[in-house]
Amino acid sequence: MFPAFSLRYARLPERFFERFDPVPVKAPELVAFNRPLAEELGFDLEAFDAGQAAAWFSGNSVPPGAEPLAMAYAGHQFGNFVPRLGDGRAVLLGEVTDRHGRLRDLHLKGAGRTPFSRGGDGRAPLGPVLREYLVSEAMHALGIPTTRALAAVTTGERVVRRVPEPGGVVTRVASSHIRVGTFQYFAARGDIEGVRELADHVIERHFPDLSERPEGERYLGLLEAVQARQAALVARWMGVGFIHGVMNTDNTAVSGETIDFGPCAFMEAYDPRTVFSSIDEGRRYAYGNQPGIIQWNLARFAETLLPLIDTEQERAVERATKVIEAYPDQYGAEWLAVMRAKLGLAKHEEGDSELADSLLEALQAGRADFTLSFRLLADVAESTEARSALFELFERSEPLEAWLEQWQARLVREDAEPPSIAARMRAVNPLYIPRNHKVEEALSAAYEGDFAPFEALREVLARPFEEQPGRESYTLPAEPSEQVFRTFCGT
Repeated sequence: MFPAFSLRYARLPERFFERFDPVPVKAPELVAFNRPLAEELGFDLEAFDAGQAAAWFSGNSVPPGAEPLAMAYAGHQFGNFVPRLGDGRAVLLGEVTDRHGRLRDLHLKGAGRTPFSRGGDGRAPLGPVLREYLVSEAMHALGIPTTRALAAVTTGERVVRRVPEPGGVVTRVASSHIRVGTFQYFAARGDIEGVRELADHVIERHFPDLSERPEGERYLGLLEAVQARQAALVARWMGVGFIHGVMNTDNTAVSGETIDFGPCAFMEAYDPRTVFSSIDEGRRYAYGNQPGIIQWNLARFAETLLPLIDTEQERAVERATKVIEAYPDQYGAEWLAVMRAKLGLAKHEEGDSELADSLLEALQAGRADFTLSFRLLADVAESTEARSALFELFERSEPLEAWLEQWQARLVREDAEPPSIAARMRAVNPLYIPRNHKVEEALSAAYEGDFAPFEALREVLARPFEEQPGRESYTLPAEPSEQVFRTFCGT
């Protein structure tokens, strides 16, 4: 059933990882399987066997051709550097080439203690496993680069975090699991050759066009390429109100994919100070801080590459600094492109950034739901009669009224018919997101053995831009009694 593994990461030097077989669980049961993704990866679905799949995706048996390993990495966690982290509860089975010719990692998360576990049990509660499954697949449906979920398995065992919970394992798929922290692991040890080998592996895998450049230019180009992907990624997060929650350097993938869905959440009432993570007491990773945090993480990445960029340190620092200093303009351009699309603006005008900022100020003043506000703006673009529904989202609508006049005057200059503008807005402004209370509702039911709410939510989130009759409740913000104020790490 499994496609053939290529094992490219496993062929790197042994200091890049620890070989490790997953720890078997008591009674694995497959509770979610992503058949479209499996087909894309080249699985033989005609030979699919749920029992065998549960064994493979729990770690009870190793798929043919796999060479499991735990990846080594370091990282800044909430600004504090930890020189040795690594996969403490995860195992890389290997890479497969999908039907589009792309190399993809298969990675079990929650697969037991590894040499990097640092005293942990290496397991994951079922709730965070299902959260990662739902949110990562929702991000994919929203068009945002992300790791994906192939399978979720219950283990038949209990995992103790705050309270005893059912255990689970998620199988995730990514173009790679290499992080800024992976580079930091070797740089912290003065292992310049390790940094070089890792950089060459990343260039071959993700940025092959760079391989033709002279050596110093090649590694400076790697910094530029990773920065460009991160600027685009975070701009897209901001466009859907996504809050990662733990933007440590070990959770920043050089591929430019969203990775590690721990205490992540989607903002409802717009406020750039919004935080959900229970451990982010200083609001370091608040929604509005995310663009700046990525620049900080990229600066740490640049530091690891300095010996490769130039043998003269002062010159290397100067060249890398120039790249990092270009980030605000790069991110600003990506963010403005996202906002123009959300506002139905195909043409570029000088005041578009200020127009977008003014709307966000109106949203904050009115404590309006971020997702529904943008979605209802599409209706307003088509008909002024839709204004009343939009105003109902706002506690204070005066700032919005003034802004609407400016926006509609701007739309007149688009030279497009209102239905056309509305259609392109609906194509980028989702109606359905993984609202925190709906996710928690699905997880609570799953704890009791009822996976119907999980499946229903999964189906809704697969088509975020389409109206789905009968599923209106999934579009609504939480009632006061349903609000979720804290999310927790678990996977």
